[in-house]
Amino acid sequence: MLHITAYGHPTLKKVGVEIDQSYPELDKLIEDMFETMYNSRGVGLAAQQVNKAIRLFVIDASPYGEEHEIAKDYKKVFINAKITSYEGEEYEMEEGCLSVPGINEYVKRPSRIKMTYQDENFETHEEEFEGIIARIIQHEYDHIDGKLFVERIPQIRKILIKKKLKDISVGKHPADYKMVYPRNKMRL
Repeated sequence: MLHITAYGHPTLKKVGVEIDQSYPELDKLIEDMFETMYNSRGVGLAAQQVNKAIRLFVIDASPYGEEHEIAKDYKKVFINAKITSYEGEEYEMEEGCLSVPGINEYVKRPSRIKMTYQDENFETHEEEFEGIIARIIQHEYDHIDGKLFVERIPQIRKILIKKKLKDISVGKHPADYKMVYPRNKMRL
């Protein structure tokens, strides 16, 4: 299992670089990312969250399968993703993040997106996503662009959670998985 980078870690602010088939041990990284995501009880994980500033994220929306039919058995790898359009009405939903444990906030996002990406075999796809799948993808896409969901919340909420965010960055957090903090401090 990989360590999750905590809020405040510099890698979370880095825009990911594109990769190709020659990226070292990519299959193992993808496998480890899924394992880390499952063990941390997440539905998505971006490379920045495991201290790699590349354009890679994985999702498995299955936990939403009972509420959202489209999410059943929905597991994918996204490499070099590029959202080409945001469409539909924005709606608000509570989000959390493995890099920001213990904090959930409501975030507005468009209901549909169009995107090009490569899968784990580097085959290129152009697809439209909607609903819960579009939301999960947008959250992870923000990570590969060096953004966190807490940057999308209203300023008053940012002020109210400022101390909690600082606590996370120094290792005071409710997470029960391995994390790496700013200045490479690791802790279980």
